[in-house]
Amino acid sequence: MGGAQRITMDESYMKEAVGLARKGLGNTSPNPMVGAVIVRDNRVIGRGFHKEYGGKHAEINAIEDAGGNVKEAMLYVTLEPCCHYEKINPPCVGALVESGIGQVVIGTLDPNPLVNGKGVEGLLSNGIEVTTGVWGEECSRLNEAYFKHVRTGLPFVTGKYAQTLDGRIATKTGSSQWISSSDARKYAHRLRSISDCVVVGIGTVVSDNPRLNVRLVKGKEPIPVVVDSTLRVSPDAQVLNSRRQSKPIIVTTSKADGTRISSLEQAGAQILVVGQDADGRVDVTEMMERLGAMGMTSALVEGGSALITSLLRKKLVDKLVVFIAPKLLGEGLEAIGDLGILRVDDAIRLSYRKVRRLGDDLIFEAMIGAS
Repeated sequence: MGGAQRITMDESYMKEAVGLARKGLGNTSPNPMVGAVIVRDNRVIGRGFHKEYGGKHAEINAIEDAGGNVKEAMLYVTLEPCCHYEKINPPCVGALVESGIGQVVIGTLDPNPLVNGKGVEGLLSNGIEVTTGVWGEECSRLNEAYFKHVRTGLPFVTGKYAQTLDGRIATKTGSSQWISSSDARKYAHRLRSISDCVVVGIGTVVSDNPRLNVRLVKGKEPIPVVVDSTLRVSPDAQVLNSRRQSKPIIVTTSKADGTRISSLEQAGAQILVVGQDADGRVDVTEMMERLGAMGMTSALVEGGSALITSLLRKKLVDKLVVFIAPKLLGEGLEAIGDLGILRVDDAIRLSYRKVRRLGDDLIFEAMIGAS
């Protein structure tokens, strides 16, 4: 088989592995999504992916799908196989050695210090041929939230908002429902279902009284996080009274009244006290550090304007998803406030990842600070 054809085949199998990995979207956190394909004689004999946190890893599922007969076969896997015990799962490197796999093609190395490069070394030391970096960019993007969390301890933050064509998220009276179309709102619920937590400011809770759950699509419920410096949130707010497995988190400061804390805890909330910024509001950097320490790898920030602006100023947002409705409001609440930028050359740079139409709206998805 010629070299050029071999590269093409490798990428084709890795592309299939990436597609398998995406089936675990929203269910594997704080672990990464991983897909695996086993090939013998140019034919796929086994497929697998990591279905849920605590479940079998992709490599094991692929071996089982192949009936266990994988001696001298090739494994294509999107992420470096683990070489340490994780929850109830033994190291995948050991299982691959025992299975008799002859060659492993890896999309990207795992940045986890417990694995990084060690999985490859374990395979090589046992006589298994290893190739890395095949379709590497796509394999890395697949787990951008996991990668950021491992490297920084912070969640991968997506800022999401719906605005009119003239950049308003509400009228001057505060009316905002509904700026976006029903199709766009359904997609917003999809974004919730693949995020560990959904974060809003107290202004959004007071004005809209959202439930912050997943209703329009099937998927897991994110943990609601309300940023409320002085605990204005009512114990009767819907976000505290929607049935869910995990307690909603209210992030506040030492200015919060102890009696209010007790009443909200009785209402089912978890209170997270952090430091204050220069304006006496929640220190959003410490908030994200604390959420990351709680194991949250991804955070969807749904506003309002003050919260998203604060996060942008602190360079805490990784990605923006903006729904633009074909409507004009003129005077109203702007989507993003003062970022302290005085020169165009200092503007926050975006790199569009996807632009498409959904219902009546346009959806812009862009990375921040990417080239």
